[in-house]
Amino acid sequence: MRDGIPGLPTPHPLIDRLPAVYLEQDFLQRFLAALDDVLAPVLLSIDNLPAHLDPRSAPDDFLDWLAQWVAVDPHEGSPPELRRAAVRGAVARHARRGTVGGLAEALRLETGTEPEIVESGGTAWSTGPGTPLPGQDRPWVTIRIRAAGGDGGGDRAGAGPGGRQPDRVRLEELIGAEVPAHVGFTLELL
Repeated sequence: MRDGIPGLPTPHPLIDRLPAVYLEQDFLQRFLAALDDVLAPVLLSIDNLPAHLDPRSAPDDFLDWLAQWVAVDPHEGSPPELRRAAVRGAVARHARRGTVGGLAEALRLETGTEPEIVESGGTAWSTGPGTPLPGQDRPWVTIRIRAAGGDGGGDRAGAGPGGRQPDRVRLEELIGAEVPAHVGFTLELL
């Protein structure tokens, strides 16, 4: 929660809004100065509202709030740059959700490495009846993520930006949220 900041100057002093006849009254000057101290954070927040709503310049606590607005759940341990990128690109990613490109982008943001994705489906076009359908009967996607250093990371994916290592559970949650509900998946960490 944001509190008042002692000594914060107000951008619009209330005393300047009064007619000149009131400027010499000591009680009124002190009273309005006290109100200025209370209103200064509010007025500065309103003046800076565009910066607060932009993920590139929003304070960290506002960034978490913006992430909720666009239905993004960046990992708690993510560096601020990654969290800002996740919020900034959320609307475009939501439009691609459920596609191979959308899944690849979500995994790239989480791990910092390029995933290899193989899906079981396919499309075909034919002018004749009875043309065999492409792909497999069971909808499935296989995701392979290579460790950044090639150390064969075991249960860890490749080191992402900032040196963090997302674990298998976090990646499976992410993939489960990104693929369509009827599609199964296999995660291979290489």
